[in-house]
Amino acid sequence: MTARNRLPALLLITLAAPAQAQDGEKRTRIILGPQLSPSWPGADKFSVGPYIDVSRTRDSAFEYEAPDESFGSPLVHAGDFAFGPAFGFIGKRKASDIGADLPKVGFTVEAGGFAQVSLTPSLRIRAEGRKGLSGHKGWTGEISADYIARQGDDRLFSVGPRVTLGDARYTRAYFGVTPAAAVASGLPAYDPGGGVQSVGVTAGYHRMLGRNWGIAVYGRYDRLVGDAAGSPITRQLGSRSQPSGGIALSYTFGGR
Repeated sequence: MTARNRLPALLLITLAAPAQAQDGEKRTRIILGPQLSPSWPGADKFSVGPYIDVSRTRDSAFEYEAPDESFGSPLVHAGDFAFGPAFGFIGKRKASDIGADLPKVGFTVEAGGFAQVSLTPSLRIRAEGRKGLSGHKGWTGEISADYIARQGDDRLFSVGPRVTLGDARYTRAYFGVTPAAAVASGLPAYDPGGGVQSVGVTAGYHRMLGRNWGIAVYGRYDRLVGDAAGSPITRQLGSRSQPSGGIALSYTFGGR
């Protein structure tokens, strides 16, 4: 998961241990480490952020979570189907950051929901949508599929495609150039629409190194397409390539 989506889990780390003490049957796993991701959509610069996840289970194995999915736990399970809230964050983009006199896009808090279905134990499909409550103030979302190969919690590998979408308001915030901004920045005016923003793939791996400790790694590559790829901001100041990745230690405690 990207840095923008993992930040809320910091709040749960302090809650997990006290809750565990009240219920010895549950197990808790905390994943914590650094990750590198684009500083904003379309950036050719990268930011270091936290790669964090907190999971709890009563079952013999933790429920699968993709390493790049937005933060949020299922509220409803109905067989192999589940849905719940999804939250994301994107750091601000200033003119000095991008290297041209373009309007600032403020720090964005995104809130929305997801739905997912496990077609088989080895194949999960997920869709999510989030609304920017600040910053870009548009809608963005993602459709993903993951092939999962695991041996309980001892070893887990996943890989699958990603399609990222954004509405016109979202796309214009990061990739549009108004006539006024064109005069100020020297870039040509550009009025993009919404649709598919990028296509990519994510792979993740987690392995236990003992009873409690483990290691988690992931890599993701996205390629901007459509109006996002054709933007003069992308072509002159950013990059169509959007790689990210992280490495972390995991610690599991509780249970019997």
